[in-house]
Amino acid sequence: MMSIDAIQRASKKIRPIVKETPILTSKQLSEKCNNDIFVKAEHLQTTGSFKIRGAMNKVSDVAAKGETAIIAASSGNHGQAVAFAAKTFGLQATIVVPEDAAIPKINAIQAYGANIIKHGYTSEERINYAKTLEGTFIPPYDDPLIMEGQGTAGLEILDQVKDIDIVLVPVGGGGLLSGVLLAIKQTNPAIKVIACEPAIADDTYQSYKQEKRVHIGQTETIADGLRTSIPGEMTFPIVQQYVDDVVLVTEEEIKAAMMFMYERMKQVVEPSGAVTIAACLGKKLQVTGKRIVPIVSGGNVDLFSLHHYLP
Repeated sequence: MMSIDAIQRASKKIRPIVKETPILTSKQLSEKCNNDIFVKAEHLQTTGSFKIRGAMNKVSDVAAKGETAIIAASSGNHGQAVAFAAKTFGLQATIVVPEDAAIPKINAIQAYGANIIKHGYTSEERINYAKTLEGTFIPPYDDPLIMEGQGTAGLEILDQVKDIDIVLVPVGGGGLLSGVLLAIKQTNPAIKVIACEPAIADDTYQSYKQEKRVHIGQTETIADGLRTSIPGEMTFPIVQQYVDDVVLVTEEEIKAAMMFMYERMKQVVEPSGAVTIAACLGKKLQVTGKRIVPIVSGGNVDLFSLHHYLP
């Protein structure tokens, strides 16, 4: 059973490599949201997203067991994180990416020394193929060590911000959400943790409302890191037990949040990372005067496609 103790151990293990990301504040953001907003800036993390937390925790364990090769299926942040972790521990990584993967994303993964294999177009195709390759498969979220690693972001939030009322977490497969839920709810159950999700990729929202994992098929949200079709098998029971609510944001609200972060706070945030800011700006929480910590989960934007995200 995962616990706060395991997350604390993970924090000590990954500390030499993984940054304690800063808390950013903006008077304009707080005023627009009618709440005191403290942004957890995971887009400033090593490799540009929170994913390095879980990857380092998992890959360090694999390396300690004497394994020499690891496999992952990802076109984005998970692939970069696994490639970086493999390089750190002297392992060979192979990342399976979709046939139509963007060149900048492939270049970013290869920059850390990983091999690239193109296969299929859906995440299911990539994962199924990756599992046939020789090496230890590193899941994107459904793994205790991955989830515990992601939960270290929650521990940092508790240390960095006092008297928190609400923490907002982006949700796709649920690795970050489940880890943060365990870290926060097992430390201070009074703090509300609310998941934020694209309205057109609402598998966690539907699953939460129906009290079972719901499959919604492929989605086309601009928040490509949140394009899961069903919540994780391991993550969802934790979400179901602890999460206080799941709120939805539109594609236009995501774009507006990205623009606000860039124009007003000079921060480049990817669509998946902007959903929590979108929830604040869109008044999805229906509260005022609260101390709210939105996690901005990543900042890996393909600059060649950035104009597509403008409102």
